[in-house]
Amino acid sequence: MHVPRLIERKRDGGVLTPAEWRAVIEAYTADQLPDYQMSALAMAIVWRGLAAEELAALTEAMLRSGASLDFSGWSTPRVDKHSIGGVGDKTSLLLAPMVACCGVAVPMISGRGLGHTGGTLDKLEAIPGFNTRLSLTQAIAQVKEFGLVMLGQTPEICPADKKLYALRDVTGTVESIPLISASIMSKKLAEGLTGLVLDIKTGSGAFITDPEQSLVLARTMIGIGEMHGCRTVALLTAMDRPLGVACGNALEVIESLEGLKGRGPADLMEVTYALAVEMLIVAGVDGDRAAARARLEETVRSGRALEMFARMTAAQGGDAAAVEDYTRLPEAPVMETYAARRDGVVAEVRPRPIGHAIIALGGGRSRTDDQVDPAVGLMVPAKPGDRVKAGDVLAVIHARTSAAALLARASLDEAIVIGEAASPRPLVSHRVSGAGVERLV
Repeated sequence: MHVPRLIERKRDGGVLTPAEWRAVIEAYTADQLPDYQMSALAMAIVWRGLAAEELAALTEAMLRSGASLDFSGWSTPRVDKHSIGGVGDKTSLLLAPMVACCGVAVPMISGRGLGHTGGTLDKLEAIPGFNTRLSLTQAIAQVKEFGLVMLGQTPEICPADKKLYALRDVTGTVESIPLISASIMSKKLAEGLTGLVLDIKTGSGAFITDPEQSLVLARTMIGIGEMHGCRTVALLTAMDRPLGVACGNALEVIESLEGLKGRGPADLMEVTYALAVEMLIVAGVDGDRAAARARLEETVRSGRALEMFARMTAAQGGDAAAVEDYTRLPEAPVMETYAARRDGVVAEVRPRPIGHAIIALGGGRSRTDDQVDPAVGLMVPAKPGDRVKAGDVLAVIHARTSAAALLARASLDEAIVIGEAASPRPLVSHRVSGAGVERLV
């Protein structure tokens, strides 16, 4: 295998064979192919895309680069949800315990922050002691015991994707439908799922900003899932403003816990319930969406979902007392308000500058080896369409230092636009399945 020739062929719009993709992934996983060559090949994919047979070969090679969760002989339906990434997107922390209370096993393998977006693992690890580095044996045992585990990729699970995921984060190669599809679906298929729900973010803060391309991404991943016998559906959800109020790891944990106590922001809860309903539908637990929604709401109202989250936290070494006592979570020493400078209507709350502000505060990564500060972040109650007056608080900065807060303030100047009117995207706009696309608004 002469890697430069493969890079050149892809760069020029050619096609690599399945055998070549297997060889590339095997070599990269074994540290026999350097990052600079893999990043060049990834950039060629960004520009040239992948043919359908290449995407299938790449996904399969990444899936086969490691082991999978083996639930053979266990009849309980196993369903997961995956988001392609967004600012303030903490739905996994809410819906996973809800769904697990409904007789559906949720073996959730999640990722870390990618680009300007946050990651579920970074949020969970804001809880002192929470261990996301479980072995396959531990993960399977926990799922069979009480139906829920939330972990990262172990060395056994899709090791090729783990390396490539980190590389893409720092080489400008995140926004690619083939790379996003292969990354997500290789991990999800390794979970031994019977069903999968995809949250395809779209809008200015998503990796895919064009709704038409979001539909392409949805159909691409659904095709991969169905081909492997995993019933897969997708919802297109808005990412033209942050989801919820909290943006930053510990802050998002608190907001998630508030949601499990019935006190979550309306937009966050609406998207969470929409996704969780689809999880119950693909699991075969409910065929009626209203019944599924009622079942999920009961898990919150009764406190069972919160208890499930606490049980998972304790099982994975985390401080379960933090579920009720938020002072046990990391707190930033500097808090500053950000106020409106004039009267008007909040026209936009742009997610990308907010994501970049969190990275500047230390709550995200610019390099693969960066340490994340779980305490820092932003609380952004301002929503498009809100009428405000000069001096009204639009955001609260949680920073380690005053200098870092100043950098975040500059990002908020870019993110929050005061104008005369707003036209935000609908929270949930489309449902996509193997049967086609359904417009929901």
